[in-house]
Amino acid sequence: MTPVDDDAPPASPAESLALIRQEQAAVADTVAINPLAYYLPWGVAWLIGYGLLFLRYGPGGRIFVPLPDWLPLVTLFALMVLAMTSTMVVSARRGRGVQGRSSWQGTAYGLAWFLAFAGVGSTTGRFVRYLPADEQGLLWACVSVGTVAVMYLAGSAIWLSRDMFVLGAWLTVINIAGVALGPGWHSLLISAGGGGGLIALGLTLAMRERRRRG
Repeated sequence: MTPVDDDAPPASPAESLALIRQEQAAVADTVAINPLAYYLPWGVAWLIGYGLLFLRYGPGGRIFVPLPDWLPLVTLFALMVLAMTSTMVVSARRGRGVQGRSSWQGTAYGLAWFLAFAGVGSTTGRFVRYLPADEQGLLWACVSVGTVAVMYLAGSAIWLSRDMFVLGAWLTVINIAGVALGPGWHSLLISAGGGGGLIALGLTLAMRERRRRG
């Protein structure tokens, strides 16, 4: 009986092409974006956090639900820290086992999230005290949302993802609209349009990816 040589070259050009495509698909799966890990944590954080802000600090100072003063902001910041940590970890692990450019892209993008929020947080904290109380919350909120939007726009260029670009652009638009409308309305827009949109996008992309893989 003649032994089978697993390392033998493909018998035809068609087999060679099929093998190349198989390897490309394997690498693509390795470095592919996990939509649930990238979008769902931020969606949940914003839906709950900004939703609580709207209920406690509505338009014109209206209180829809008499929550403790500290609860909405503490909840929002805690959930945002968890979301940022998740994004950093997933980005750093993305491409693990792949050497070179793809590996560095994931690590650098993950660190960029931390550096971006450290930079805008320290700067905003320095000047926010000069604003009225209601405007202070609006400044923190719009800067945080704007930072996330810019990071998604940057990610779209790194990963060549149209979905990330559309998301970053959408967040930028509703953030600008919320700032123009003022405190209260900004929280409502970001909770519904930002948080709800992120959750919907993450679930949609996850189902699309599952169907693609069969």
